[in-house]
Amino acid sequence: MQDFFVTGTDTEIGKTYVTCCLLRDLRRRGFPAMGYKPMACGDRADARAMRDATDPKVSLELINPLYLRAATAPYVAAQLQNTEISLEPLVQGYRALSAEGYSPVLVEGAGGWEVPIAPGLSMSDFAVALGLPVVLVVGNRLGAVNHTVLTVQAIRSRGLECRAIVLNHAGESWDTASLTNKALIEEFTGLPVCAELIHGQEDLDSRAVLGI
Repeated sequence: MQDFFVTGTDTEIGKTYVTCCLLRDLRRRGFPAMGYKPMACGDRADARAMRDATDPKVSLELINPLYLRAATAPYVAAQLQNTEISLEPLVQGYRALSAEGYSPVLVEGAGGWEVPIAPGLSMSDFAVALGLPVVLVVGNRLGAVNHTVLTVQAIRSRGLECRAIVLNHAGESWDTASLTNKALIEEFTGLPVCAELIHGQEDLDSRAVLGI
């Protein structure tokens, strides 16, 4: 079973929301799916949401092995705790979930694709270490096309596949940008938008997004 890495065009654009929607649908379809939030900054709400969407009995530490108290970029949050993030323990944490029998595992990054996590390292380096196909969550707002094109280019430049784009409309209001973003994203990336979530929508077809 294929696992996936979930990233976003920015922070606070609905990565966890989309991940949990996918996890719930996978569970409804009978897959022992699980989310993995390798690093969390500020609180562990994202990891708890993943646990609630899958298996309330699973250890929070298994889903989120690294918790940093400051609500900022992982690199800065680690510095404030006088520590340094290393990729290998986080990769081992991912493998531990697979060893427990969870499949597929949806690995959610922190922030955007290039958020700094350690000296000379960004979130994209962690994604490369895992080597998983990428699900890109896009906030449906002004600027989304530019951010999406740049992120898709960055994913491809690291030798990874952008498997799916999910357009997430986090607000209740609509404007010209949010109505036209889908068509422009598809035109300028050459990729289909596999799903489009309107505000408050919780149902998401995991087959359309993940192909499984």
